[in-house]
Amino acid sequence: MIDEKQHTRLSKFISLVLRHKPETIGLELDQEGWADVNELLEKMNARQKRIDMETLNLIVENNNKKRFKFNEDRTRIRASQGHSIQVDLGYCAVEPPEVLYHGTARQNTGNIFKTGISKGSRHHVHLSLDVETAINVGQRHGKPVVLTIKAKAMHNDGYEFYRSDNDVWLTENVPVQYILMENYS
Repeated sequence: MIDEKQHTRLSKFISLVLRHKPETIGLELDQEGWADVNELLEKMNARQKRIDMETLNLIVENNNKKRFKFNEDRTRIRASQGHSIQVDLGYCAVEPPEVLYHGTARQNTGNIFKTGISKGSRHHVHLSLDVETAINVGQRHGKPVVLTIKAKAMHNDGYEFYRSDNDVWLTENVPVQYILMENYS
């Protein structure tokens, strides 16, 4: 059994490997972002990141953001979203709810209200179904601000939305005219 500190450290490392830098441990992902579980464990252990299948199961099942997903027989694993490397997660466009939320730091709002929300180095802009999640995201970067996104209006105007396996809403960008600023902090 691992303690909370080890759990967090391993989870962050797995995020780095599966979302951004598989080459850190010499791992190859397929075009859909899947990695062989045995290879992941072997290569992490070879790099002094002590982990076994039981620990990996705990990390996947107990991650509060459900960042990772196993295939049906638990022989492959991938990150649910947030990649900065090219992968095709196979998500289909879906109709969003009336509004979604984007958490950011207060210092980012000036630029956002000039240019909109861009995906940066990631595949998509990440949006939340609820204010609480958006606050948690925003506070990682400073004093949080929650932006309300008129998602249904965007969809009606031709913008596509996707919903990840862990209920994060994804879109290419959010133009300024669909953003309302609200401060929930």
